[in-house]
Amino acid sequence: MTLTFSTDQIRPHERFDHWCEVRARNLFGVTISLRREERLHFHGRFSASAVGGAILSEMQASPYQVSRSAADISRASSDSLCIFQQVGGASWFDASSGGEFVVPAGGLAVSHTDLPYLTTPATPHGFDLRVLKIPLAGRDAFAPRARDLPPSLLRDDPRLQRAISAAFNALVAEAARNPDANYDRAVEHLAQLALLARDRVSIGSPESRAALRFGLLQAVRDMLRCNYYRFDLSPVTVASAFAISVRQMHLLFEPTGISFSRTLLAVRLQEARQRLKTMPAEPVANIAYACGFDSLATFYRAFRNAYGMTPGDVRAAVLNA
Repeated sequence: MTLTFSTDQIRPHERFDHWCEVRARNLFGVTISLRREERLHFHGRFSASAVGGAILSEMQASPYQVSRSAADISRASSDSLCIFQQVGGASWFDASSGGEFVVPAGGLAVSHTDLPYLTTPATPHGFDLRVLKIPLAGRDAFAPRARDLPPSLLRDDPRLQRAISAAFNALVAEAARNPDANYDRAVEHLAQLALLARDRVSIGSPESRAALRFGLLQAVRDMLRCNYYRFDLSPVTVASAFAISVRQMHLLFEPTGISFSRTLLAVRLQEARQRLKTMPAEPVANIAYACGFDSLATFYRAFRNAYGMTPGDVRAAVLNA
């Protein structure tokens, strides 16, 4: 079930006060403030859904200041590991024991929910973020390592950052497409990656290795989706991009039952099929080459094997619809 809330249907002079109670005080246990002369222009949207035993929230709102004080924590403790993703704009944080930092667009921060902090948007863009709150109750394997985590950025490890960002984005996308699926394993891996990114667990533990493989698999899939048009997109080039061996790269795909090559082929064919439907004047050969096929014969054969029809059949079906 998804909870959604918007200020659009509330009278402008009542929006911020309503947001204070519904979103800030009751849902997140924080105190928010905004100068009175700016409240008339306030607007906000918020959604929250249960995903794999965690709560995934998304929020867009005008700028204001947020604080989670000792009083807020006492009133609304949640004992959760929090993964914060900045979707757009940027956010400034001041954590009493973690110092000041800014989360840029696309960046991530990790914390325990019951530690004090201040935050506010660092740009006029306002709030544009996602938060995954993972309750620690029943997660005894790593809960003690998460309970004293003040808000902070991930450690400077580009491969690990790509892994956790890709895993987070994959969870968001999959949960939107299929909200009733089981995401327990994905959430557990994200929690482990978050603690790994804050140096709270060993990279050599079985849980960390499994989580890192999971995150790297999502990151490799992202790379294939963004670079399908490249003729040189091979296991060697992708493995090199992630500083892993070709064997390690292939092992990422083993649990899926679908190889690297078949995954890349599916991405290219899906893109080609979409272009055939939406670009009726474009020659089939141009579409094939633009989607990374270096041979028209290979494209036709792969397309027929995948869809049971030719590229021309797809176009004819669109024209006759």
